[in-house]
Amino acid sequence: MTREDIYNKLSEYLVEMFEVPPEQISPDAQLYEDLDLDSIDAVDLVVKLQDLTGKKIPPEEFRTVRSVGDVVDRVHALLAA
Repeated sequence: MTREDIYNKLSEYLVEMFEVPPEQISPDAQLYEDLDLDSIDAVDLVVKLQDLTGKKIPPEEFRTVRSVGDVVDRVHALLAA
């Protein structure tokens, strides 16, 4: 799965699950400040990403994630491991 694949799936999830307007989504968009996600949303997102990757994502992996690009990098690294 490429970074672009991950980004596209993540964008899809943000629109479907959290009603984020697609035009607000960019690699630099901040999850909490720009996209209005909260900690519960972040947990829901991690669960969806686990389904996508088929891998368990440790919560500490996502504690430092701030932007859409950070999520893509984390998931890509997890898949490469």
